[in-house]
Amino acid sequence: MITDIRNHLNSCLPCAQNNHRRQKLLGALKPIKLPEGIWKLLSMDFHGPIAPASKQGNRYIISLTDILSKFVITKAVRDCSATTAVKFLINDVILKYGTPTCILTDNGTHFTAQIMNNLFQHLG
Repeated sequence: MITDIRNHLNSCLPCAQNNHRRQKLLGALKPIKLPEGIWKLLSMDFHGPIAPASKQGNRYIISLTDILSKFVITKAVRDCSATTAVKFLINDVILKYGTPTCILTDNGTHFTAQIMNNLFQHLG
């Protein structure tokens, strides 16, 4: 019976015209072109919160992955703030491995904050 109801609703033109979607339409994924070399294109994200927190109070993991080589740098951190992301990039990535050409993120507020923009402008 549920199948019959769904079929009727899906074939009913006035139902479709007056039924407002309650979910956002999903955007199309855009393919990522393979980078020309290592350290050219990286992805960065926070993972967590993780429970329970570590003895040091770390509840998140920040990670940076080279798209071509799959080389990963991770660090346990207390929060997922823009300041934490900047400190990770400077101390754990740039000072040890050099400046990457491009970093992809999910455009979370911690990656679009002014402090991150200032860092990227300073790095070029």
